[in-house]
Amino acid sequence: MPTPIVLHCCCAPCSSAIIEWMLQNDYLPIIYYCNPNIYPQQEYLIRRDECTRYAHQLGLEIVEDDYQHEEWLAFIRGLEKEPERGSRCLECFKWRLLKTAKFAQSRGIEAFTTTLASSRWKSLEQINLAGAWASAQTAGTRFWDRNWRKGGLQERRNQLLAINGFYNQQYCGCEFSFRGQAVDSKSESAVNSKSLADSHSK
Repeated sequence: MPTPIVLHCCCAPCSSAIIEWMLQNDYLPIIYYCNPNIYPQQEYLIRRDECTRYAHQLGLEIVEDDYQHEEWLAFIRGLEKEPERGSRCLECFKWRLLKTAKFAQSRGIEAFTTTLASSRWKSLEQINLAGAWASAQTAGTRFWDRNWRKGGLQERRNQLLAINGFYNQQYCGCEFSFRGQAVDSKSESAVNSKSLADSHSK
């Protein structure tokens, strides 16, 4: 019997190779989409739908948490001007991984992990600190602090991105992660292009 594990999923590109690896190594990931940081909501929905498409393609369960962006903003209030990899990111990881740990607990599943640990743009130390903290707050859970950047997973990620034609965002997610008009414009363009492509495919 495969070992069940709750996988917090941030987006399809970061998740694809990890999910494939888990299935090949006798794990059964239950995908948990909890990303209230993502802004705007249209962007959130695009990323959610891509995760859902991949999960359904593989016959896996995916559970979506509520989109609580206003609550998330209140949680990180005072940290809006922090740089990427600063204290705002740590608090954001804590929010999402605590929710993940509680979901794992509700399912009676011990281990949980996150695809955030696959991104070279994020601090692995912060992610592991947040995961350990979330586990400590949630009895019967354990955070799997695996480095998902190693073992050829980055290369496989890029292959699966091309094979599946995943939407590949240009910023982490929150409104504070794309300060500056240049990045803002690219992000809006990516959202609009994806939406246009979706409308033509219907």
